[in-house]
Amino acid sequence: MSDPMRIFDRALLRRRRERAAPSIQRVTPVLEAAAEILLDRLEDTSRRFSRALDIGGRGSVAPALRARGVDHVVSIDLSPRMAGRAGGLPLAADEEWLPFAPASFDLVVANLSLHWVNDLPGALLQIRQALAPDGLFLASLPILGTLQSLRTTLAEAEATLRGGISPRISPFPELRDGAALLQRAGFAMPVADRDRLDLRFRTPMALIADLRAAGEGNAVLARDSRIPPRALFPLAFSTLPSQDGSVAMPLEMVILTGWAPAEGQPQPARRGSAQARLADALGTVEHKAGGPTRH
Repeated sequence: MSDPMRIFDRALLRRRRERAAPSIQRVTPVLEAAAEILLDRLEDTSRRFSRALDIGGRGSVAPALRARGVDHVVSIDLSPRMAGRAGGLPLAADEEWLPFAPASFDLVVANLSLHWVNDLPGALLQIRQALAPDGLFLASLPILGTLQSLRTTLAEAEATLRGGISPRISPFPELRDGAALLQRAGFAMPVADRDRLDLRFRTPMALIADLRAAGEGNAVLARDSRIPPRALFPLAFSTLPSQDGSVAMPLEMVILTGWAPAEGQPQPARRGSAQARLADALGTVEHKAGGPTRH
């Protein structure tokens, strides 16, 4: 693996996950709701799975997989304490350096856990290698748009108070990146769908408390290590949009689905091999360069 550009402080992330482990039940409803959206994809296949890897599930994935008949579930987390609370056979491990032999699992699930990885293409490649042929990979990641209003108000408040801004919210991938990342890692039949959870919080501080309880505090390497101005958060919160006395903060997600290559899998048709034109099927006019042509 090539040396990736480091964006996140993984050691800090591990410490925050360790501190958050005892309070993870505070955000269990959100994690379980996201896991339900992700694991619903299992209903789209008749394939049955027996050996699953749960990456960073924080107690939301392993029990749901067992309820769906998956007998053997290994749960890994960067934090040993969080791994111990995940519900599967616990293992403290780094998503960037998976300690598994090729073809160890027939299902890998990563629920809201891969957005802190520095080398996401490399991590996806390792996941694909850990899958047996025709094994399934499912992942949900927050994407651009998540925490956007908080990002904006914090930046505006800091610019007012200090004349500049520093990264206080993690950068998120875009929806369009999803399928390309799966293809790059060698997955077959890659799909990237958009989904969302419409979350509301009584106060901005309740949102901050939930982020901390989930171990999702700022772990960007370029973060400002200075103590923030005392007025920063009150000023930012005062301009945060609210409605009916609560703060809307939707969780925008990309749902990734990909299969480990195997013989006999459906393959996309070769470009140009179609036997009929789409325009004929739709009964419409096909337009080419130089003007419309009726067939």
